[in-house]
Formats: sequence, C-alpha cells, structure tokens
Amino acid sequence: MVCVMCLIPLFLVPIVNILPLLFDYIMGRIYGLLGWEYRKPERAPPACPYKPAAKNDSKVTEKPEPGPPDSLPESAAAPRAVELKQD
Repeated sequence: MVCVMCLIPLFLVPIVNILPLLFDYIMGRIYGLLGWEYRKPERAPPACPYKPAAKNDSKVTEKPEPGPPDSLPESAAAPRAVELKQD
C-alpha cells in the first residue's frame, strides 16, 4: 500500500506543466468572445538546472599598453563631410 500523500508529487508535476497551455486556451476563448485576437507570448526554452555556470577566470594577463592618442588611423582622424540629399 502506498501513502496517498506520496503520490501527490507524481500528479502535481503534469498539472503544473499544463497550466501555461490551459491559460493560453482560456485567454484565446475570452479574446475570441470579445472579437479580439489573442497571440501567445514567446516562451523561453527550458533551461537545464544541472548545467554548470559559466566560469569567469580572473587570472592576471598582460594588457597591451594603449598607444598615444595621436596614433589614430587616417579614417578616424579626419572628419568626414556629411552629404545631404535634396529632393
């Protein structure tokens, strides 16, 4: 014999999973009665709870020294003239 309280999680999971579908169905019906169109929102794909988090290595690396400010490329150093179209 199995405890009835032990079976609740087995039935609770499918009910919780069907709630968004049931909500979309009911909202579609209500909007339909009002003459509106109900569009289902885009849902995020399910994420795996066991996926490890991205690791951020905080190792010190050699950073290149920034050059002097006058070492800009020619295209960035000279301002461009803006041409306006006149119709």
